[in-house]
Amino acid sequence: MVAPPRRGRPLPVEEPESGGMGPFLAEHRAGFGAVAVVIAAAVAGWVIWSRVSESVRVHPDVVLMPDAVELRGVAPWVRCDLKAEALRNASLDGGLPLDDPALSRRLARAFEMHPWVKLVVNVSPRHPAAATVEVLCREPVAMVGVKGGLLAVDAEGVVLPSADFTAESASLYPRISGVESSPQGPEGSAWGDPVVEEGAALALAVGPEWKQLGLTECRPVGRPGFRRWELVGPPPRTILFGSAPGREAPGEPLAAAKIARLRALEADPSAAEANGPLDLTLETGDAAAAPIPSIPSP
Repeated sequence: MVAPPRRGRPLPVEEPESGGMGPFLAEHRAGFGAVAVVIAAAVAGWVIWSRVSESVRVHPDVVLMPDAVELRGVAPWVRCDLKAEALRNASLDGGLPLDDPALSRRLARAFEMHPWVKLVVNVSPRHPAAATVEVLCREPVAMVGVKGGLLAVDAEGVVLPSADFTAESASLYPRISGVESSPQGPEGSAWGDPVVEEGAALALAVGPEWKQLGLTECRPVGRPGFRRWELVGPPPRTILFGSAPGREAPGEPLAAAKIARLRALEADPSAAEANGPLDLTLETGDAAAAPIPSIPSP
């Protein structure tokens, strides 16, 4: 009797153990390869940039150099190199990256700090590296007499750079005398004395009449708390102007009326002292009696 054939017993198959790095790496092999490529590219880029970045930073197309800054609005009485001084004092004379987000603000600040600049009107950077800066300059109106010389001020009593004036150019401006204080800050800041502020306002108001009438000086007179001003020319010419413009006492003529009387003297300046010192604080008889103009009847 033949025994039936024995069925082969299937070989047991070992199930892979869960966990471990082998299967994970096999499954994500492509992703890790991509990450490795990115990392390698980044490292290569950093190496290349470290070698060429310095040359790129100084390339004239991406760095704003002083020569590429155009400055507009410099007044004719400013003799210094305003642009060079402003950039040097702000440590910007070595150049500014054109992609600096604070470029316009830093340029504006550099020029605002210069004592000749009253206002930065506009800053316009452009590519390739260049910029236009427009400023409004302070204008000298008078010289303040101080120990050892003169200091220039504008209409607001701001001290201006003395180095831009010669003895000859300083003599063209009216002098404010009787000032006992010294400037409270550097050039470009207010003097800090009401006497200087009033004298500067007076110098501006009188304007061209200084030269027309041969006037050279204004000085404060009067008791404390009631300051008045005199305009002085060749002896014996002295004109009592009265209070500074905008500070008139009750009943005192306004500055505009006083200036009009000064202009009337231009034809004959000697009339200012014909009957003693001229007092502009008093109303003239003609002015008091002048009729009010009426509208013609149809």
